Amino acid sequence: MISILKCRLAKGIVTRPFPYVEVGKACPFWTRPRPDAGHCEIEVLGKELRSVILKKLNRSLHIREVDTGSCGACESEIISATNPIYDIQRFGINFVASPRHADALLVTGPVSKNMALALQKTYNAMPEPKFVIVLGQCAIDGGIFKDSYYTQGGVKDILPVALRIPGCPPSPTDIMRYLLDFLKKD
Repeated sequence: MISILKCRLAKGIVTRPFPYVEVGKACPFWTRPRPDAGHCEIEVLGKELRSVILKKLNRSLHIREVDTGSCGACESEIISATNPIYDIQRFGINFVASPRHADALLVTGPVSKNMALALQKTYNAMPEPKFVIVLGQCAIDGGIFKDSYYTQGGVKDILPVALRIPGCPPSPTDIMRYLLDFLKKD
């Protein structure tokens, strides 16, 4: 233990804090706004998303995510959306492990033949009202895998799709923006 402490004291602080952004300037994702600013795009989108979700559901939005054969890029962006920079859970979006607890089904990747039945069963296990979100070009129409012998194309061929979020992969900010626009419409 003493050796760890000595090493820590010898190295000093090796991390650096996120810089603050002056009021009225653009707020890139790697910075944090001053406590009095509150103008960062993530914060603005998030607060509006939270109010729309609360108005519609009177609680958080619960999403079940299913990867039907993607390359993993869209999952990386979903994981990024839950990291401390974006932290979409503070805006009322929670990912759940069971479709029985979900309001929405978020699907990534082209539907491979071995995942088509599992995807249908997951959708059928969800309580009403429910809706399907497809994330990324592969889930929308099969993407670069649409002519593959082992895919069934996009999700729209299997389930009724309510929201399409294009991109390869879409950023967490894009995910928030498209979800907000969708929830405002209904």
